[in-house]
Amino acid sequence: MTKTALIRPAWTPATIALMVVGFMVFWPLGLAMLAYILWGDRLEDVKGDLSKARDKFCSFRKGSGMHSHQRLGRTGNVAFDDWREAELARIEEERRKLDAMREEFDSYLRELRRAKDQEEFDRFMAERSKSAPASDARKPSNGDNLLDDV
Repeated sequence: MTKTALIRPAWTPATIALMVVGFMVFWPLGLAMLAYILWGDRLEDVKGDLSKARDKFCSFRKGSGMHSHQRLGRTGNVAFDDWREAELARIEEERRKLDAMREEFDSYLRELRRAKDQEEFDRFMAERSKSAPASDARKPSNGDNLLDDV
């Protein structure tokens, strides 16, 4: 952490003031500020550790097999195992179809928003072009200014 930051995990006038105000407003805020002052320098380490744990968990989930049903193992009943594999494959295919449909719908919504934005922009420009000549007509010409001085 930088040593020049106004609010850093140290006993500075700003952090003490924030802690006091936090206790006066709502005591958990003051307690949180006190914890930040005492242990805030370790915050980067905690965030790094949490990030590593999350990455490890996600890689475990992804690396444990292509499909979750492959980890289930066989029951010994060949007919049931075959039926289960077929059903899980069908469900996986349905999930892929739903994902594709969601992507299509998202692209449709993006296009719809773009069209709406374009329509609003065109309407703004049309109104602006209508009001621009009227404001130019109200501006005095250079000859008008000379007559006002006389």
